[in-house]
Amino acid sequence: MHDLGIIIVNWNTRDYLQRCLQTVMASEGDFTYHVVVVDNASSDGSADMVRQNFPAVELIASETNGGYPYGNNLGLRALGFRGVGDVDADAPRYALLLNPDTEVPTTALADMVRFMDSRPEIGIAGPKLVLPDGNLDLACRRSFPTPVVSLYRFSGLSKLFPTHPRFGRYNMTFADPDQEIEVDSVVGAYMQVRREAIADAGLLDETFFMYGEDLDWAYRIKAAGWTVYYHPQVVVKHVKRAASRQSKKALFEFQRAMLIFYRKHYRKTTPLWLHTLVMTGLLVKGGPEIWPEIRRPF
Repeated sequence: MHDLGIIIVNWNTRDYLQRCLQTVMASEGDFTYHVVVVDNASSDGSADMVRQNFPAVELIASETNGGYPYGNNLGLRALGFRGVGDVDADAPRYALLLNPDTEVPTTALADMVRFMDSRPEIGIAGPKLVLPDGNLDLACRRSFPTPVVSLYRFSGLSKLFPTHPRFGRYNMTFADPDQEIEVDSVVGAYMQVRREAIADAGLLDETFFMYGEDLDWAYRIKAAGWTVYYHPQVVVKHVKRAASRQSKKALFEFQRAMLIFYRKHYRKTTPLWLHTLVMTGLLVKGGPEIWPEIRRPF
């Protein structure tokens, strides 16, 4: 049994993927790991690059781009995770979702394993992610986008009062970036999950295509009784949107993901007036393309 199973889902980011794998394979520390790269039908030679340069990496070359949760689930199954209560005996102690546009310092993986080993109540943990310009990737520590939290963001209150503990909840901008803190979710760019938490919550929801699936996974894992922590003592570089900036679907899928998440977790308990505001906000942000999704029964 490995300590860490690393899943990297790639779509047409060959050069970023190569650099990411170089940093992963240079990792140091008292732990064992296995890397699975899932290539979502790239056309840039990513799969061949992995075959030629990283023979120790397990490559799954998908013939279709089924989306981010689809690709990660292929990787999770390869590591021995099947679903709720169904985990192979040799599945790793932790599964790590890692984006190909990240670069990990030599001790980052070992340090994150050590951190979660020291806190058995933690089901998910993530490090401090920084952008190439050195600024914090705000998505690396988040609250769930409840209707009220989303309203603060949509109305601009979160930008006007980023340090306010109520209005700054979306990206937790009220908290010191160097403060270790319990959060609702970390981002799927670096999301380390305990095997027992996966056994309790199951795999990622493939209803999502990209965006939102990490929030949904965290929601279900927290509902199963686990905690989620942001651990800024480990710092990882994240280029961000290296793949999604190539896709015209990205904006649409973001709004669609928020719609799916809202319907799945909040619609039944949201009063009509607030529900109307949520739908209006999604329509304004998503444009006419999102309207068929809003009208679709669920």
